[in-house]
Amino acid sequence: MDTLLARVTEEPLSVAEHEAAVADKAAGAVVSFSGVVRDHDGGRSVTELEYVGHPTAPDLIAEIAAEFAARPDVQSVAISHRVGLLGIGDVALACAVSAAHRGQAFTVCAELVDEVKARLPIWKRQVFADGEEEWVACP
Repeated sequence: MDTLLARVTEEPLSVAEHEAAVADKAAGAVVSFSGVVRDHDGGRSVTELEYVGHPTAPDLIAEIAAEFAARPDVQSVAISHRVGLLGIGDVALACAVSAAHRGQAFTVCAELVDEVKARLPIWKRQVFADGEEEWVACP
């Protein structure tokens, strides 16, 4: 049970890096997730997206990752959220989970993403093609 990677960063994210971080000979499965910036939201074209994190976000993402890594049959978890200005197609959230079996790996990966989205204090600013912008509040 280990958390090898848990961070909030302005650097581009690599899902492959997260998969490598959780590789474990005892794991029967590695499941990964890539949350990608899309070019639309609510029927409107999005041209730009920015994430802004609270100063406590790095500590909190590490805490969440450790909670999930402590689950039975989980070998390791890795999760990162990007902040700053992102382009369409950029990875905003990357994670990987290794577990004894695929069922646990899929379940834990999905629950980890949901928990981070629910608890991590990060806000999103979307800029639309018409020049309007909107802030989407996270927790």
